[in-house]
Order: sequence, then C-alpha cells, then structure tokens
Amino acid sequence: MKIRTLIIDDEALARRRIRHLLDQRENVEVLKECKSGEEAINAIEREKPDLIFLDIQMKDMTGFEVLESVSVHPLPMTIFVTAYDQYAIKAFDIFAFDYLLKPFKEERFELSVDKAIASLRKNNSPDFGNSQQIQSLLSYLHQHTSGETANSSPAFANTIPIKGAGKISFVEPKDIVHIEASGYYIEIHTEDKKYLLRESLGNMAEKLDEQIFIRIHRSTIVNLHYMEEIQHNGSSEVEVVLKNGRSFRVSKSYREELFERLGI
Repeated sequence: MKIRTLIIDDEALARRRIRHLLDQRENVEVLKECKSGEEAINAIEREKPDLIFLDIQMKDMTGFEVLESVSVHPLPMTIFVTAYDQYAIKAFDIFAFDYLLKPFKEERFELSVDKAIASLRKNNSPDFGNSQQIQSLLSYLHQHTSGETANSSPAFANTIPIKGAGKISFVEPKDIVHIEASGYYIEIHTEDKKYLLRESLGNMAEKLDEQIFIRIHRSTIVNLHYMEEIQHNGSSEVEVVLKNGRSFRVSKSYREELFERLGI
C-alpha cells in the first residue's frame, strides 16, 4: 500500500524538488501540491493523507497555523521543511520531530522519508501519539515565541520541556537548584531529580531569568534562591554553598558579577 502524501510549500521550486524525489519512490503517492496554507487545510481535510511535507514559512500563514486549523484526527505524519528558524528548529529537536532545512541534500531527504515510512508501516497509522506530540509542539511554540521579535531569544517563562526515554518532562525554573555542563549536555538539578538536556550552558543561561539565576563558572549556573553562603577559601578561592550542601567554585571571570548582583 502506498503512502498517501501532500507537498505544502509556497515556493514552486521547492515543491518541484520534493515532487521529483518522491516520484522516484514506488511506495509513495503524491496526492496534491499545495501552494498556500488555505489550500493545504482544505487538502488535508479532504484527502486525509498519511504524510505531509509542510513548509513553516508561507505567505498567507505558517505551517503551524495550518496544523492548528485542521479538524481531522489523527493528524498526518509531518515532515517540516524550513529555512533557518532557530526557535522552530529548537522545538523540533525537543519534541523529536524530523525536519528538512533548506537547501537540503538528497541524502538527508531520503533519510527523512525512510524514517517516516518505517514509522507508518510499524504503527499502521499516522497517529501513534503523533497528534498529541504536534499539540505539545504547538503549545510550546505559543508559550516561547509569543511577543518575541525575530532576533530575540525566547525565555523559559513557565516550564522547560526535557525530552527523555519515551516521555517529555516539564520542569519549572523556580524548582531548579543548579545546572552543570556535562559534555554536549547539561544536567538540570532540582531538589530531588536530575535531568539531562542536549543544550549548551551558554544558550540555557540566555533563556533563564537573570533575576533568579546566575552563572558562576563556565560549567555552572546556580539559583540565587537556593544559595546558603559564600565562602572564601584562602586568598583567592571563592565558593558558593547551596542549601542542599553542594558547593561550587566561583571562577574569577564571573566573581565580580556575582558580588554586584548580591550587593557585596
């Protein structure tokens, strides 16, 4: 049985390229090419495709608005297609969505299609939690990009989504005691749990409330509300001691900022 597919993109060249690559596959049937969000909504509701290639930056509406406007359930398996959009790409990574970054290579395209088809064959449905996953993605984007300009960095206002094995955990920033760098990941520590997130400490620092969190070392961020004391060990060593007993060295490059923030 062929995978029934829609191509949704307002750029004719992009549609042609995707169509050309899909036409080489015997297991894929292209139902229609849509050049606008409105056309896409009508096609999705009428055709109920298994798979869609969805551009997120169209003239009349975004791809996310298309998904929000569609009334069918389950939603089709979605491969997002986009030029560089740091907020969307971050969200795709968090929620484990596949995406194609323009201009994409044929090898990358084939990998995305293979993964999508394998998932559809395995589950015999485009859903298998896909609709819920899309709703979580849309909710995240609303929360973290509302009112943001194109060049600003969205802050974590309410929760931080952390993708784990088979689930997504949501951590409130106020519950974070400290954050440590760990290779390509960061460890987010609450009072009773530890979460691993693929993110740089620098990027995380930019998204946290600077009234609550402060970076004290290239590998450490602490929550000021959980600080117990500051210790001077010797002539130059300074350490922050947290209420849970953990202590962390304050590097010289961050010491002045810490003292200024604390008014000492």
